[in-house]
Amino acid sequence: MSETFTVDDSVELAVVERSGFVESRHAGSAIVLGTNGEVLRALGDVTSAVFPRSAMKPFQAVAVMASGAALRGADAAIATASHSGTAAHIELVRGLLSRAGVPETALACPAAWPIDSAARDALVRLGATKAPVYMECSGKHAAMLVACQQNGWALDGYLDPAHPLQKRILDVLERFTGERPVASGIDGCGAPVHAISLGGLARGIARIATSKSNSPFAIYREAGFLAEAVRANGWVVAGPGHSDSIVIDRLGLFMKGGAEGIMVAAAENGTTVALKILDGNLRAAAAVAVSLLADAGAIQRADVAQLLPELGLTVTGGGRPVGEIRASYI
Repeated sequence: MSETFTVDDSVELAVVERSGFVESRHAGSAIVLGTNGEVLRALGDVTSAVFPRSAMKPFQAVAVMASGAALRGADAAIATASHSGTAAHIELVRGLLSRAGVPETALACPAAWPIDSAARDALVRLGATKAPVYMECSGKHAAMLVACQQNGWALDGYLDPAHPLQKRILDVLERFTGERPVASGIDGCGAPVHAISLGGLARGIARIATSKSNSPFAIYREAGFLAEAVRANGWVVAGPGHSDSIVIDRLGLFMKGGAEGIMVAAAENGTTVALKILDGNLRAAAAVAVSLLADAGAIQRADVAQLLPELGLTVTGGGRPVGEIRASYI
């Protein structure tokens, strides 16, 4: 596994078409794994390392849950969310902290406004200010703090790579992906992020998405609870109008996007996609992911065709549709 991939290692995944003219192209790489983990399709370089960014969250959530933080339902979903900061999201985050007896001031993610414009406007009208709890990763951070409280680990420094929680997360990542990271860094929220291949990322997500909550093995049992929680609470994972939530709710997929063009998606039968759009733009990522799953026969093409108009892929001119963003891989 090399440390990074380049434009030369990539293929075209999507285009932006305006008035019949292709004005932009998104290059990247993608891998599709079958129900038994076999490679069904590889587009571009799927062996070089990428930072999964927020697609790390399912592994972080499994580690937290397997460390004694018994999260179920929406509480588990918020632990893996990149939420938009609606009042319902913030209620979940604060609920986790409150029940564990952890002060909100322990959150070490950056202060932010909610992504959701209505939620942000409401806070502004109240004279509120940016706060860590409104940051899209606050659910993950709250869940990490719950695990620390449960195990008697220090709350201060919970993001330090040497902290017991972060060591546990790295162990879970390596166990599920079958890889050791070739590099580590600091994600936008301040948590460690580890570079693995797209193939390893797909393998790890497939293992989480196909785990069962009645497994005799504790870690896979917790992964099963997480998979169930995500599929049943799509709104928690992102928010109203966001691609992850729409796809989960409409198609029942396990889906998680990550910054800089990362997307993972797993169908109920275990067919899994992991992709990286090289320019870091996520606007076409969900469309490419569901198209690849349809090509693999894991979901119905008719269902994808009904879904795509909801993903914000229409290109407008003068206030009317004049084109679209669409998958274009061969």
